[in-house]
Amino acid sequence: MQERWLSVHEIAAHLGVNRDTIYKWIERKQLPGHKVGRLRKFLASEVDAWVKTGMAGKEEKRSRSQSKKTRK
Repeated sequence: MQERWLSVHEIAAHLGVNRDTIYKWIERKQLPGHKVGRLRKFLASEVDAWVKTGMAGKEEKRSRSQSKKTRK
């Protein structure tokens, strides 16, 4: 049987995180998923493998200009 495609809401529930976190991971950390029209779809097996590599927990490196803006 083929694996079912999951929505942003479903993958967030699967991982136990907020939907906003999913969108941030898509933008900043290349969360594996596919865009179908306006929708994002995910395979739980691909996302689980991505999480196991440690990518979800890695801190993103900020540029100096971004660091200066947050200090002010």
